[in-house]
Amino acid sequence: QVHLVESGGDLVQTGGSLRLSCVASGLSFSNVAVGWFRQAPGKAREFVAGISRSGDNTLYGDSVKGRFTISRDNDRNTAYLQMENLKPEDTAVYSCGTTRAGWLLLRLSSNYNYWGQGTRVTVSS
Repeated sequence: QVHLVESGGDLVQTGGSLRLSCVASGLSFSNVAVGWFRQAPGKAREFVAGISRSGDNTLYGDSVKGRFTISRDNDRNTAYLQMENLKPEDTAVYSCGTTRAGWLLLRLSSNYNYWGQGTRVTVSS
């Protein structure tokens, strides 16, 4: 059974930093790409970042480019999302997902097979 567990969400002030983690079990982690998405209250799910199986290729949503960094450690079955210079508009529940789709398809949530339960990030102004 596949499980994805996110952690690291917190309440931070504008300009602060957080690192989110996504730990996977029950699958061959090095054979899947990983994506981070977020959903704010009343808004649609938004693509944040994606990373290929090897970690060599990454994609970012326009709103986070230059501030967030996605990475992965296949030995630890873990993906990370380092978030810098956080803004109130980054407030959302952040979820990770895994997919066997190619890394150019990571922006589409419908391509993902498994999801975690999410971790809440709140940025105060």
